Amino acid sequence: MTNVHGLEQMTLGRVLPVVVLDDARHADPLGDALVDGGLTAVEVTLRTAAGLDAIRTLAARGDLAVGAGTVLTAEQAEQAIAAGARFVVTPGFAPAVLRVCQQAAVPVVPGVATATEIQMALDAGLGVVKFFPAQQLGGATMIKALAAPFRQVRFIPTGGITAAVIAEYLAVPAVLAVGASWMVAADLIAGEQWEEISSRTRAALAAAGGAA
Repeated sequence: MTNVHGLEQMTLGRVLPVVVLDDARHADPLGDALVDGGLTAVEVTLRTAAGLDAIRTLAARGDLAVGAGTVLTAEQAEQAIAAGARFVVTPGFAPAVLRVCQQAAVPVVPGVATATEIQMALDAGLGVVKFFPAQQLGGATMIKALAAPFRQVRFIPTGGITAAVIAEYLAVPAVLAVGASWMVAADLIAGEQWEEISSRTRAALAAAGGAA
């Protein structure tokens, strides 16, 4: 499928931190903390006004593959790509966003919750999808059920995933990586607890390695 190769760095380590930043000034020290913890990619959501500036700052570093998450419109996709986003993630299936990304040759991972949406992703030439919100939709058990008829699809479950269940998800062959935010929780960022973020990142990668 067309977007698998471009997602390799995004999913290296099989853990993708999903970040909500309220202050773009935290972007650079957060990047330091993630790199120190062993990560090579980060998804910055556009849920706040600081999102685009944070993407721009992190992309300029050169040591992280920075993506944009919670991309809802074609305009947001264009802005994120212009800011340096190397991949785009949507919470649902968004044809207009997909078109912008495919025209720009930027990998896009659409959010899906049903077999119908997975089929739509396949029809659009995509083989990697975001299963969201994962825990609320049935977790790893649901992914196993969906993967049975869609054997060529790889999943990045995101939503409600914690350290306690990461290994369960990554033990599923169809799971490419896990998107999670516990290691980059908003209170840790607000409190500038960079060492704790690095520590949680290392623990997440260790859990992912044990599940491989």
